[in-house]
Amino acid sequence: MDDRHGMRDVLAVVLAGGAGERLYPLTRNEAKPAVHFGGMYRIIDFTLSNCINSQIRKILVLVQYKSLSLIRHIHAAWNLSYPEWGEFIEVIPAQKRTGDNWYLGTADAIYQNLYSIQPIESREVMVLSGDHIYKMDYQKMVKYHRAKGAAVTLAALEVPLNEAHRFGILEMDANNQVTGFQEKPERPKPSPHNPNTAMASMGVYVFDKDTLIRACYDDAERMSSHDFGKDIIPRLIETDPVFVYPFVDENRKEAKYWRDVGTLDSFWEANMDFVAVDPLFNLYDEEWPVRTKPPMAPPAKFVFADEGIRFGVAVDSIVSPGCIISGGMVRRSVLSPEVRVNSYSYVEESILMPEVSIGRRARIRKAIIDTGAQIPEDTVVGYDYEEDARRFRVTPRGVVVVEPQDFMAPSELGIPGVSLP
Repeated sequence: MDDRHGMRDVLAVVLAGGAGERLYPLTRNEAKPAVHFGGMYRIIDFTLSNCINSQIRKILVLVQYKSLSLIRHIHAAWNLSYPEWGEFIEVIPAQKRTGDNWYLGTADAIYQNLYSIQPIESREVMVLSGDHIYKMDYQKMVKYHRAKGAAVTLAALEVPLNEAHRFGILEMDANNQVTGFQEKPERPKPSPHNPNTAMASMGVYVFDKDTLIRACYDDAERMSSHDFGKDIIPRLIETDPVFVYPFVDENRKEAKYWRDVGTLDSFWEANMDFVAVDPLFNLYDEEWPVRTKPPMAPPAKFVFADEGIRFGVAVDSIVSPGCIISGGMVRRSVLSPEVRVNSYSYVEESILMPEVSIGRRARIRKAIIDTGAQIPEDTVVGYDYEEDARRFRVTPRGVVVVEPQDFMAPSELGIPGVSLP
């Protein structure tokens, strides 16, 4: 790593402990950052790729709920550092070191881990979320932070004024110094650079290390929600130089790409972004690779072109290793590893999580099929809203979510002495 840019002095702390309740049932057995996304990736891979591509090699990942699969993934996929050079990617489970509580908020998560953060040689600490999808060169943000002489710098995305009520909005002057913070305001204040837009906080922070430590100790002694956006930042605005860093997108598309995949609808929409002919998010950029651990699985296979039945075909889709399209048709869909689509079946605008099997003649449209689900022959999903709502979970935007147990017999669910009629 080239130290001319001073990134050896930067520590990244990735907050990956959220329960992900709004993504349930995908988070039934694992933390939100560990959920499969875009085929063979996990959600956290995008933030960690940003770190590595930005030359940040000191990384702490704070986990909490249902963290086993996340810990295993990081150990298997992200063993890229050289400890003898002072590099590391370490996972820290919640340990209740400061009391009897698990993490009470984002700021409390940092506070409870100051014992790990303080001894690490660093000048700045980046606080990042492990569940957003975007490309960003943190090196540029750190350089901006130092040039401004800031105590804290907040990355912000320009959003249309009529959509700003959905975000935490940063008020700032013409020099980009923060003057106020509005949490999902009814009347958001426009950017001084463009009256038709407002600056939405992305949850990406650069702190001078001493400022972060002082602010977390101060917050711990207060009655608050112990959250950076609601508590830490508003107080620091009154005492320290806090600046906005306008988001520079390394995705290099006309529209800047940043997605919070916090709901089932946003998760489905972000996956659909990937399958467009000209995708909004470019996974194929060699200059900004998204890393993960490829599954130990054979190549994808498409069969039965010579049997006189419907070809094994997938168009405008992502098909991961280990998948077999066996005489079925797949359109505008994302297939995670080891999915099977059987003869005469049809899958459209859907996300098939790992180890899903679609039975013969099944028709699936605008659905998320959760890990391991075995869809029986002739099943129809996504064509009749009222029928789907009786059998499955249906989101506000009409995405049907199918769980493995939706097609299990009572005996398979662990209910003894009961059989289907």
